[in-house]
Amino acid sequence: MAPIDPHSFTDSSHPLTTHVSLSLYLDFNTSIIHGSALLTLSSAFSGDLSLDTRCISIDMVLDPLTLEPLPYRVSTTPDRIRGTEVVVVLSGQSSLLIVYSTSPSASALQWLSPLQTFSKLHPYVYTQCQAIHARSIFPCQDTPAARIRYDVVMNIPNSLSAVMSARHVRRRLAVPEEAKHLEAGSLGSSLWCGEDRVVEEFAMEQPIPPYLFAFAVGELGFREVGPRTRVYTESAAVEVLDAAALEFAGTEDMIKQGEKLFGDYEWERFDLLVLPPSFPYGGMENPRMVFLTPTVIKGDATGAQVVAHELAHSWTGNLITNINNEHFWLNEGFTTYAERRIVEVVQGADRATLNIGIGWRGLTDEMERFKDNLECTKLWNKQEGVDPDDVYSQVPYEKGFQFVLRIERQIGRTAFDEFLKKYIATFKFKSIDTSTFLEFLKANIPGIEKEINLQLWTEGVGIPEDAYEPVSTIYTKIISLAKEFKEGRMPSEDDVAEWNGQEWELYLENLPKSCEPSQVMALDKRYRLAESKDYEVKVSFLQLAVTSKCREYHGEVKKTLKEVGRMKYLRPLFTALAQAGGTEEKQLAKQVFAEARETYHPIAQGVVESILSKYI
Repeated sequence: MAPIDPHSFTDSSHPLTTHVSLSLYLDFNTSIIHGSALLTLSSAFSGDLSLDTRCISIDMVLDPLTLEPLPYRVSTTPDRIRGTEVVVVLSGQSSLLIVYSTSPSASALQWLSPLQTFSKLHPYVYTQCQAIHARSIFPCQDTPAARIRYDVVMNIPNSLSAVMSARHVRRRLAVPEEAKHLEAGSLGSSLWCGEDRVVEEFAMEQPIPPYLFAFAVGELGFREVGPRTRVYTESAAVEVLDAAALEFAGTEDMIKQGEKLFGDYEWERFDLLVLPPSFPYGGMENPRMVFLTPTVIKGDATGAQVVAHELAHSWTGNLITNINNEHFWLNEGFTTYAERRIVEVVQGADRATLNIGIGWRGLTDEMERFKDNLECTKLWNKQEGVDPDDVYSQVPYEKGFQFVLRIERQIGRTAFDEFLKKYIATFKFKSIDTSTFLEFLKANIPGIEKEINLQLWTEGVGIPEDAYEPVSTIYTKIISLAKEFKEGRMPSEDDVAEWNGQEWELYLENLPKSCEPSQVMALDKRYRLAESKDYEVKVSFLQLAVTSKCREYHGEVKKTLKEVGRMKYLRPLFTALAQAGGTEEKQLAKQVFAEARETYHPIAQGVVESILSKYI
C-alpha cells in the first residue's frame, strides 16, 4: 500500500474511479444534500477500497447489481487535512453505490440565505472544490490522479435553476423510481416528487479531476456574448449582468486565439458565471462553466484578463493536470504563461508586460512571506501534513511562469510553441507530475538540461538568478515614480492620465510597505484611491493605509472586508491589521471577522482564522 497523494486516502494499489453517477436532493432549509453516488472503477477489485469524505454521513453502501449491502467502515478519528476515510470491502465488484448526506458545514458549499442575494427573495448555493473539497459533496477518490466522467440528477426548488461544469441535458419533473435509494436513507419518501420541486440533468463526457466538479443553484439569468459563451448571474442583478456581458464581450476572440496557440478547444462551451461577492477566488476554471467573482468587472475590459487565465486552463490544468498539489505549478505556471500569450495578442504586448511586472512584484512579496518556510518557495514542494489552502500563494503561478518563460527564452518562441502544442497533445486528459514533464522536456529539447538548471528551477528555493524581471517603458516609469514617492513626490496628473487599474496596482505595490500617514492621505486626496471601484487598487491602497497607521481609513477597511469574500483581498487586509497594526488594528480585525464570518465561504473562513490565530 502506498498513497498517491498526500491529501487523499487513495491507495496506489487500488483501481481508480472512472465514472460517477450522482442523484442529489438539495434541501435549502437545512443546508444539506441528500445523495447517492454510483462509483465505477477502472477494474474489478477485491479488498479494502479507501475513499475520501469530509463531514459526510453514510446511510448505506450497496452492490449496484444485486442491491445487497457491502461491508464498510468509517474512520472514528478524522484527519485534520484529509477528512474521514471510508473503507468499503469489495469482493470482485467494479462498482459501488453509496447513499449519504452532507453536512451544513461542508467545506465545498456555501449556502446563501435570500437576504444574502441580489433579489432578497430566493436562496443560492455554490461549490468550490479546489483543492480538496469535492469529498465534502460526495464520497470519492478526491485526488487529481483520478480523472472521472460524471452525470448528475439534481432535485431543486422549481423557482430556481442550476448550472454545472457539465453539459445541461434537460429540466424535467421528478420521477419516484429515481429516489428509491435516497428514500431508504435519510430523505423522506414524499420529498423527491414534491409539487415545488424540479429535476435538472447534467453530463460531463470528458474525464476531469474531482476538484473541477462544480455547480451553482439560484435564480439565474444570462446574456449571450458569443457563439460558445453565455454570461450568467442572478437574474435580479441586471446591472451586474449587463456590465459582465460588456466586460467579457471579447471572449470568443480569446478562445480563437487560444486555439491558434494551443490546439483545439476540447470542451464545446465556455460559459461564465458571475457569483455573489462571497466567492473566495478571482476565478475558478470549471470546464464549460467558469466561476468568477464580481470584483473582476471593472468597466475597462481589464477584468477579461481573469477570463483569459481561466480560459487558458482549458488546455493547461484541465486537459493536462497536476497529479497532486505538490506539482500545482504544472497547472498554474503554464496557465499564467498561456494567459499572457492570449493577452499579448488580444490587448497588446505592453499590457502583457505590465501583467508580468505585477506578477514579479507578487512573487518577490511571496518570498518575504515564506522566508521562514522556504519549502513553499519551491515549484515542486513537499506537502505531507500541509493543508493546500494554508500555503496557497503566487509561487506556483509566477515562479512557474518564470520557469516556462525561461525555456521559451532559451529555445525561441517558434520552437517553444511547437513544443507546447506537442506537450498538450501528448498528455491531454492525463494527470502528470514534475518528473514526467522534465523527462518529456529533455526528450524533445535535447541538451536543455545543460543550458538550464532544471533541478534548481523545480526543486530549489527562492528565485533563480536567470529569472526575467520585465523591461518596458511603462513598467520602468511606474517603478521610477514609486521610488520618487519616498522623497515626497506624488505622480502628476499627466503621469497617470492613461493609467488603468493595473498601472495603479503596480505603482501601489512598489511603494514602501509603510509611509508617513500624511503622504498616504495626500495621495488619496488627489486620486481617491480608497474609493476606487477596482478592488485591486482599493485593497492595495487600504493595505498601505493600515501598515502606515492611517486610522482614518479603518471604516473603509471594515466596509471592504464585509462586502467581499475574495481571499486575494481578505488575506492582505487581515494580515496587515493583525501583523503590522497595534492594539486598535488587532481589535478591528477580530471585530470585523466576527461580524463578517458567516458571509464568507468556508475556505475563506479557514484562511482568516489561521491568520488571526498566528498574529493575535
